[in-house]
Amino acid sequence: MNKYRNVNWQRVLIIILLTVNATGALLAGYGFMRYPDGSSLGMDTTMLRFSPFDNFLIPGIILFCGNGLLSLATVLLLVCKKPLANPALLLQGIVLVGWIAVQMIMLRETNYLQLTFGFVGLLFLRFGYSWTYKRG
Repeated sequence: MNKYRNVNWQRVLIIILLTVNATGALLAGYGFMRYPDGSSLGMDTTMLRFSPFDNFLIPGIILFCGNGLLSLATVLLLVCKKPLANPALLLQGIVLVGWIAVQMIMLRETNYLQLTFGFVGLLFLRFGYSWTYKRG
């Protein structure tokens, strides 16, 4: 009998992606909060010229909380198989896709990281929705 038969690979993939998102968002968000000029991440405030922000402090706080802490909480909910796990995943998908869309609009540029995390956000939306509203 195959010991891996009962492993839900979609769930494992989502947990890995959430962990990657949480780690990156927590580190980058902290870097922006600690050094609002963006220097800790090799960025410059001139990137924000089309946004309402003069520095990266507020975006850093939003990134840290909205993508970092929420992703981390969602991982914990999924691992512990709590009832709020699936709606939390759906919410994280909304937050991540929203974050990327607003970022692209405010920075007026697109790069591979935005496209990659935008796709990851769509995966969170897809699985969060289907797991929350599954029929059966």
